Amino acid sequence: MFEWLGENWWALWLSAFLAFAVIEMITLDLFFIMLGGGTLAAMVADFAGADPWLQIVVFCVVSLLMIAFVRPVALSHLKKGPSEQRTNVDRLIGEQAVVMEPVSSDGGLVKIGGDIWSARSAAGVLPAGQKVVVAAIDGATAVVLAASDADGKS
Repeated sequence: MFEWLGENWWALWLSAFLAFAVIEMITLDLFFIMLGGGTLAAMVADFAGADPWLQIVVFCVVSLLMIAFVRPVALSHLKKGPSEQRTNVDRLIGEQAVVMEPVSSDGGLVKIGGDIWSARSAAGVLPAGQKVVVAAIDGATAVVLAASDADGKS
């Protein structure tokens, strides 16, 4: 079997690529997929008739170039998005809520959408039933303002 692998480096490169792809799917760091690109380049070099030492050099050079130049660009594109595209709790900021239990600077409860959140008031005590606006999210607590106060600040 080792004799066959020694004559068919493409199988080693393909196996390494698949391993790097699986690790990349687990880590999602865009590092191992760059190594995978190097293995594909080395596999192409093998198909072109390159010696094993040259295939290893191709793997190293292509992997390093991809890590140095492609990965930073790819990461910046992944992290970039439209400013109006908010995710997670950031999308709750500016949303209307209804006070379920009186909210003071010490605490209370509000209903945002269909969820009940612990809340605290940014200004004064807010009675149950009052409409409020989420000004910020602090951990698992919504910081709220009376709807009339929020309109005056915008």
